[in-house]
Amino acid sequence: MTDEYYMMLALKEARRAFDEDEVPVGAIIVMNEKVIARGYNQVEKLNDPTAHAEIIALTSAFNFLGAKYLPEATIYISVEPCLMCAGALYWSKIGKIVYGASDEKNGFKKTTGHQWPFHPKTVLEHGILKEECAELMQRFFRMKR
Repeated sequence: MTDEYYMMLALKEARRAFDEDEVPVGAIIVMNEKVIARGYNQVEKLNDPTAHAEIIALTSAFNFLGAKYLPEATIYISVEPCLMCAGALYWSKIGKIVYGASDEKNGFKKTTGHQWPFHPKTVLEHGILKEECAELMQRFFRMKR
């Protein structure tokens, strides 16, 4: 399977958020080419500002594996993680993070700049299906204005 394939699955989760009038961010966690967890933003639904796609996917993966670390896993996220999610990803010791669209307003890079916020062994890739990921976010916020 390719990064594009898994990012399409993360986008499917983001569309679920969009359909529920949530900020459309989706995440999936893959281990040994198998999806072990999924998540999408549920901040409004759960009335919880921490109910981001990444947090929901991480919690699901921890429960599925019965473990608190994910060094062999990859998370695919439709949008650059925020600082809170970067912290959760750090503590998870996830092996790889792949995200689609950058988020200049709320992404981790706004706060951390050139500082690495993830575990030292974590690999980061970005820009996978970035146009599709960005378009969904732009459409959502156009509808809100």
